[in-house]
Amino acid sequence: MTAPTLLYYGRREPIPKALELRAGPLTMSFDPANGFLRHIRLGDHEIVRNIYGAVRDHDWTTIPPHVTNLISEISEDAFRLSFDVSYRQGEVDYFWRGSVTGTAEGKVVYTFHSEARSHFRRNRIGLCILHPIAECAGKFCMIEHVDGSKEEGKFPEHISPEQPFFDIRAVSYPIATTGAQARIRCEGDTFEMEDQRNWGDASFKTYSTPQRLPKPVSVKPGEKVEHTITVSITGLTRPILPVLQGRSPQFSITTNSALSLPEIGLCIPKANHSLSAREIDRLKLLRLNHLRVDVDSFGSDLPEALKRAAAQASALGCSLHIALTLPADPSEELRNLQQELQRTKPPVSLWLLFERGQGCASEKLVRAAQPILQAYAPNVLVAAGTHEWFVELNRSRPAFSALPVFAASPQIHQTDNMTMVENLAGLANQAETAKDFSPRPVAYSPITLRASPRLKRDGAGPLPDDVEARQLSLFGAGWTLGCIARLAGTGNAHALTFYETVGAAGVVESEAGSPYGDSFPSMPESVFPMYHVFADLAEFGASKMFPTVSTHPLLTDGLTLVDVRGRRRILIANLFEETLEVKIKSGQGTAEVRLLDETNAKHAMENPESFRAQRGKAVQSVGGKIELKLLPFALARVDLI
Repeated sequence: MTAPTLLYYGRREPIPKALELRAGPLTMSFDPANGFLRHIRLGDHEIVRNIYGAVRDHDWTTIPPHVTNLISEISEDAFRLSFDVSYRQGEVDYFWRGSVTGTAEGKVVYTFHSEARSHFRRNRIGLCILHPIAECAGKFCMIEHVDGSKEEGKFPEHISPEQPFFDIRAVSYPIATTGAQARIRCEGDTFEMEDQRNWGDASFKTYSTPQRLPKPVSVKPGEKVEHTITVSITGLTRPILPVLQGRSPQFSITTNSALSLPEIGLCIPKANHSLSAREIDRLKLLRLNHLRVDVDSFGSDLPEALKRAAAQASALGCSLHIALTLPADPSEELRNLQQELQRTKPPVSLWLLFERGQGCASEKLVRAAQPILQAYAPNVLVAAGTHEWFVELNRSRPAFSALPVFAASPQIHQTDNMTMVENLAGLANQAETAKDFSPRPVAYSPITLRASPRLKRDGAGPLPDDVEARQLSLFGAGWTLGCIARLAGTGNAHALTFYETVGAAGVVESEAGSPYGDSFPSMPESVFPMYHVFADLAEFGASKMFPTVSTHPLLTDGLTLVDVRGRRRILIANLFEETLEVKIKSGQGTAEVRLLDETNAKHAMENPESFRAQRGKAVQSVGGKIELKLLPFALARVDLI
């Protein structure tokens, strides 16, 4: 692992720098790697999260774009961009030419002119607009329909299980308290809107073509799609200047109410890996609450699966979350399970129930399973839900008494770093929305960086569908910290189950090392940087945390642990590819600061015991603030003395 970018985010090729743009009073950036126009803002107020072109095949696979021939003309308050985008994967060969212009009057126009070069089937082609959650959720909007009529409405505050608006020609909404309004006009097709928080994205998406129409649609060579999206501002009577944008990030700690940390665990590897003595020693330092083991077969494989899981839990000093995938009539499977439980006596602390062939477990299945499970372990909770995403629970809204359980990933729709950071807020919204249909806290299980086998790789190399190169990166560690902070901060998460214990989808590399060569260049018997996030949590021994708020959550995130003696440990991650000056409002005093960054990450990965034994550097607060300089994707452990 020699290239810094491999350590940063798991790939040798550097990420192209975004172009910073201005259209009169509006600021934004253009991502030349994928043609995304991001974060259109008026002052600090984000009015559009993203405008981008999408090609999705018959299986909803998002085909990765290849952007070329970017030409830019950028002035102080206006710009003009043009570029070509191609998609080649499997049967898909597609091309479009894009242009984005911004005027001094505050108008932005994004055009999409495309042509198919092969025969394939598609579910979606064209431009999409993402509306930001923080600025829009629960707020007023005006929908202009294709037939010219208008509809007053509100963006859903909690996650809507269905599309909130249909037949859209334009969407307008006020920009906070500025007195101005944003208007986004969509031309070239009929558009509608969905609540992307169902899948973990922190946005509402306006897209075409409508879901009610039959799909997939056959595409023939030479067929064309043309879309135009226009963003304009009305009612702006005074300059709106940023207060936060352009300034250094700052953290504030909310100390008036401590929240309980969720139970944190990992998954037993699917590949029947037996833990070595070294792996056991390193994993024990994480003081995991649980390991998740999946039981899909209730025949001859069942005894060995439970025995192996019980042995690993015993070796690590933790309990088991036993995930059972059962048929609609589970009587035979439950009888086999009951007999084996009495023989094996696994240390279960949570049952996870899923229904074979169904998106979400039914109330009937839960009622059938609960008596047998509780007969073995009367005081153990039961969770039920879906192997898939929150959308399956949100649409069915089951009435069972079990805890809701669902999987989570930050890259179901897009795979770039910024999208993954943005979507931390969307994942947190899921726990908050679950309160609408369940009095029980949720279990996120599993939480993984890679989304799904259906989401194809983005050029990182020939990796299996469940392996993500950023697993061994500093970015992966920072995202994990941000995820724990956001989900714990909801106050409605019972358990967070991440990754696997060992291997390329885990936190510790196996003794054999990576079988994937340069596509996943890990070191045998090493740990990944995210290992130290879990270790920092475990080592401090706190069961409570204070919400810790960043002024720039798309750049840096963190949390504050507090123990029974009132000691505080602050964990901060730089989620950005540039060095950041960060301030923490800690009060007067001294802190002991230990950094994990490009200067010491190799040592921390190869010799984690030595790294963890190191003391931090004493830093004195200035004006009641701890000041840190964080290199790209660095993590900081700040112990207040």
